[in-house]
Amino acid sequence: MTASGNAFENSPDYVQSLARGLQVLRAFDHDHPSSTLSGVAERAGLSRAVVRRSLLTLQHLGYVGLRGRNFYLTPRVLELGYSYLSSLDITELAQQAMELLSQQVDESCSMAVLDGDEIVYILRVPVRRLMSVALGVGARLPAFAASMGRVILADLPEPELVEWLRSHSFRAYTPHTLYKVGALKAEIAQVRRQGYALVSQELELGLCSIAVPIRAGNGRVAAGLNVSLRYSDGAREMAVKKMLPALRRCQQTIEQAIARSGWLPLLDKH
Repeated sequence: MTASGNAFENSPDYVQSLARGLQVLRAFDHDHPSSTLSGVAERAGLSRAVVRRSLLTLQHLGYVGLRGRNFYLTPRVLELGYSYLSSLDITELAQQAMELLSQQVDESCSMAVLDGDEIVYILRVPVRRLMSVALGVGARLPAFAASMGRVILADLPEPELVEWLRSHSFRAYTPHTLYKVGALKAEIAQVRRQGYALVSQELELGLCSIAVPIRAGNGRVAAGLNVSLRYSDGAREMAVKKMLPALRRCQQTIEQAIARSGWLPLLDKH
């Protein structure tokens, strides 16, 4: 949490009950699709009394259900993200091109945007499951260690990149993860020069991905586009020689569609 974030939490404009309700919603995930009140309280870092009131309110509003002693999210929570996703015309512009890309390389491809220190998947064309974590629309990964995150970060002006690196913390997910600020800054500079990011076994052993940026009509990077593949001795060479040309053709197709449509991101992430 930044100093400005802490200051706002102490201001009269901060709605603590809303923040706590969102913490409760985030306590449910792929590994915890349902949970007791105690389990939710532990993962949310809140008291049982606060979590009980939040859960009962969410249940009344239709976002949470109760089966025995276990609470679970209902499909209505999708409404919370649908308005955002439906406003992203970029997904409609990219869908067909990404389906063709996936067929050409016979691998899964994805598109993601930057949200704080994470990337959020807004479109995915799966071929097979490579990661142990289930990835779909709405899935989040740490931006610093993801190929799509790095191509978006590479578009930040240098002072903003320095501030981004300063204000976030990083950790090693595997022995191959670049997580020291100096190494990350150098890697992002390399991504900026070459126009693509290649990440090999940094988030999960056995997984590689290569990504290119997708630019909006104003020239700024709006999203990252990637192809994932299993790691092998020749994976890096295959990614650059086979995947990258197909990725760049897809990138060009999507950016041309964006230019024709006049689409611009609703929010400037920079």
